[in-house]
Amino acid sequence: MNTYVPKAVQEALDTARLQGMRRKSRLRVMADNELYPVLRLWKTGFSVEAETAPMLRGLVDIYDGARHVSQCLIVAGEEEGGEMRYEFKRSTPAADKAPVDFYKSPDGPAGLIPFDQSQGKI
Repeated sequence: MNTYVPKAVQEALDTARLQGMRRKSRLRVMADNELYPVLRLWKTGFSVEAETAPMLRGLVDIYDGARHVSQCLIVAGEEEGGEMRYEFKRSTPAADKAPVDFYKSPDGPAGLIPFDQSQGKI
């Protein structure tokens, strides 16, 4: 079945779809100290509005509101329907503390109290 949609109608539908996605999404991508709204995010990439964002590439940060979600290395994909799609080469989740390089026992002490052997006191 072939369905023909006039170009003006298709453009109006694309504009309405982009406005709806822009309102729903709290996600932002930061590149060169500029924030751009993310329209969609999936496991291997994301999309932004093609008109407002420049051609992004390299290292970017993704935020959900003010919370840093991940740091990503991206490459440009294709533009379709007013969206510019980008693919992740690498995506590293952001953490609020540095990773430890040793095993922390779950039942271990929370801290150590120094013991002075010469005095026999704590």
